[in-house]
Amino acid sequence: MQKIFRVMIIVAMLITAYLLILAWRDDYADTPAVDTVPEATNTVGADIPSSTGAAGDIPAQALPADSGAVAETSVQDTGLITVTTDRYDIKINPEGGDIVYAALKQYDETLDGDTSFVLLENNSNRVYVAQSGLIGQDGIDTADSRAIYSHTANNYVMEAGQGTLSVPLTYEENGVTVTKTFTFTENKYPIDVSYQIQNASADAWQGQMFAQLKRDDSKDPGMSDKGVLSMATYLGGAWGTPDDPYNKLKFDEFNDGELTTTSNDGWVGVVQHYFVSAWTPENFTGDFFSRETGSDYFIGFNSEPVNVAPNNQLTLNATLYAGPKVQSELKDVAVGLNQTVDYGLLWPISKILFAILDGIHNIIGNWGWSIIVLTILVKISLMWFSNKSYYSMAKMRAIAPRLTALKEEHGDDRMKMSQEMMAIYKEEKVNPMAGCLPILMQMPIFLALYWVLVESVELRHAPWILWIQDLSAMDPWFILPLIMGASMFVQQQLNPQPADPMQAKVMKFLPIIFTVFMLFFPAGLVLYWTVNNLFSMTQQYIVNKKVEKENELRTVKVQD
Repeated sequence: MQKIFRVMIIVAMLITAYLLILAWRDDYADTPAVDTVPEATNTVGADIPSSTGAAGDIPAQALPADSGAVAETSVQDTGLITVTTDRYDIKINPEGGDIVYAALKQYDETLDGDTSFVLLENNSNRVYVAQSGLIGQDGIDTADSRAIYSHTANNYVMEAGQGTLSVPLTYEENGVTVTKTFTFTENKYPIDVSYQIQNASADAWQGQMFAQLKRDDSKDPGMSDKGVLSMATYLGGAWGTPDDPYNKLKFDEFNDGELTTTSNDGWVGVVQHYFVSAWTPENFTGDFFSRETGSDYFIGFNSEPVNVAPNNQLTLNATLYAGPKVQSELKDVAVGLNQTVDYGLLWPISKILFAILDGIHNIIGNWGWSIIVLTILVKISLMWFSNKSYYSMAKMRAIAPRLTALKEEHGDDRMKMSQEMMAIYKEEKVNPMAGCLPILMQMPIFLALYWVLVESVELRHAPWILWIQDLSAMDPWFILPLIMGASMFVQQQLNPQPADPMQAKVMKFLPIIFTVFMLFFPAGLVLYWTVNNLFSMTQQYIVNKKVEKENELRTVKVQD
């Protein structure tokens, strides 16, 4: 029993250490410190990547750089182009044709609010925009200014059943017409961004396309409604190629020169809790880059220089994804983009759990009941091992009086007492360590499910019943953790008690310790652990009764 006690203490300490390490990493390692709210000093379209040089005989062209501050953009600005689809409320700045505001209509900002979650914005609270343009020898975006596009309408609305919605922007100069078109697709988040370069001049046109995400060092708004001790998920840059699908690049590493990849179907993006924005080139090779300028971070790609002969045209395309981290949608955008749903070291178990949980939800339609069904399925799959463990624990409970008597008889002779205990274990076919098996087997599942609940946007603001309206956040009334603690206490009474009085007292505090932990865990995780305890209690009670009957029959036979 002493070994079981030690294992339980070690497990509790390991869980605590694991969570403390995660908290330290997220507070001090992953994101730069933010001392003040960023001032509204950015200009939409003022920050373009440094030149990567030109190939062959095409001369290198200095690319646009910061050109000073202008007024921040606002969703109320009448000069912006508004786009409304079934998925988005979008604002596009005609200067540069950048997306400076994107609200996701299918996701609320807060649990009790009716305001859409804002992913991209450009104001005094946060700078996070999707930029693209044409640079190089004849590029329309220069070191001093961005192209100012003309447009035929200020408002675009996708009607139900329309399928696609195109938003064309036009720029003309010296016989060259550039048409930048945003194409939105019904029921989809990927946005196609194309540049059609039509050269009606007498000279060849030369340039490059760039696309990038610009973000300041503000904190992740997706963590604002989580519990006090909830672990922050990754906030920073990321990129991938078919050969190297997923790589993280922390903000403070943007100037390290690590991102020098070239790919024609990779992606670069910014990852935050539940949501991701990413650019991927289409049908051309992109040179990936990252850089830091002041409190702003840039990650994106440049195309190779292209030539458009007189009286010819060329189209360059890229895809922008700005939306939730839904794995089934991300995997169709670019290889590895679905891995931004980062389950950590236990990702194989997490992926299996989520696949089962998602399948159950497709039938039941409620994530809370789906978690309960998942818990039962997990318990059934481990039932053979659990029965072995509970049978051993029941036997330990039955022989507890003999062990107590043994301690009283040989308490001063540890060697003799150990020999006699081992003889009893052998006689009764009991393994004292078997009682640790259920806990040890549950820990990887417990931690893997934690990351499923934390990382899966499908469970964001997902209700169960009554007071539980967000399974990914802590129980607001702490009812589930208290039920979990009570179930753990009852289950503890079904187990053999430690022979050492001090150990017995400490063991009684374990339910309290675990209850305190669970107070700040996602409600869905507490629900899993509570149902697990209730199922285990039932299973252990049945096994205990079975062992008691076996002992009674054996006693009767001995007496006969």
